[in-house]
Amino acid sequence: MNTSTETIECPLCLGAGNLKRTEILDRLGVRDFARVAQLSAEEAFRLLQQKHGNESQHVWARFEAELTKRTAEIELRHRTELQALTVQKSDLNRRVEDYLREVAQLREHNQELEMEMSKVARVGAREEADFAQEARTWPGVFVSEKLPRNGDFLLAFRDPSGAPREPRILIDNKDKLVIAETDISKLVRDAKERNTSVAVLVARDESQLRQLDRECRWGQKDAVWVLRTTRLWLPRDLDVLRPLLERMGRDGSDFLNKNVALAEEVRRSLIDLDEVEKELKKATKAIALASERVIKYRSSVQGLCHDTGETRMPPVRDQSAARIAQ
Repeated sequence: MNTSTETIECPLCLGAGNLKRTEILDRLGVRDFARVAQLSAEEAFRLLQQKHGNESQHVWARFEAELTKRTAEIELRHRTELQALTVQKSDLNRRVEDYLREVAQLREHNQELEMEMSKVARVGAREEADFAQEARTWPGVFVSEKLPRNGDFLLAFRDPSGAPREPRILIDNKDKLVIAETDISKLVRDAKERNTSVAVLVARDESQLRQLDRECRWGQKDAVWVLRTTRLWLPRDLDVLRPLLERMGRDGSDFLNKNVALAEEVRRSLIDLDEVEKELKKATKAIALASERVIKYRSSVQGLCHDTGETRMPPVRDQSAARIAQ
């Protein structure tokens, strides 16, 4: 209840009328401390409320400014990230297109390689079949069927009963530009898998052998004796090695290990035979060239003789007889 409007019994008129508290206090010259305290409290609350209202407005203003600033920063950052993502997406799309193009090119290239490999496989199979057919015509030689792995064929000399003798020789045909050391290593590994101590690498042509292969056509590598040869040289090389291989079949594969000088002599003999064959080729070529020249000169001489026969003069005896008759 508001004390300023509260009515009390007037002490002056003894209840003759009703006066307000403020009027009575004013007549008595007494200050209304309660009223003053109330007004002071109301004023204090008003001032405090005004202060807090101003601070609240200031805080909200700072909050809104900070919120606007942060929102602008976040929006700028997201816009930058969006631009970067857009660039990355376009770059990714371009890279995906490049990858797809490369995949298509690789697929085409793989198809071409598969076609070439199939051709090579067919050529290799025909090469192996031709070798087997040719080798089976050699007298006293046994050739196995095509091996599924670890080489192409097993070759051996036959005993008088026709059975293959030891050692059995692993044959690996190669028709490539140049024989590599990995081909020799694989042949040695295959020979060990086949448990044989002799292996032969057969090139299609002499030009496919390296200089190292020509200089060391017969040698040992990792306990396996390896012969590097060609389709043309193989029959001759087998005839040279036949006594040696037969001795190995009787005395074991250690026979050559105990006779290093013999193995070296075989190596030199093969090189000498290659040189002799080269000289024979040169001689054959020279003989063929000489034969062509003889035929050419014979034709020229026959032509000259023919021309001379048509315009020849009468013999001297005939001319003397004609003069006497005159």
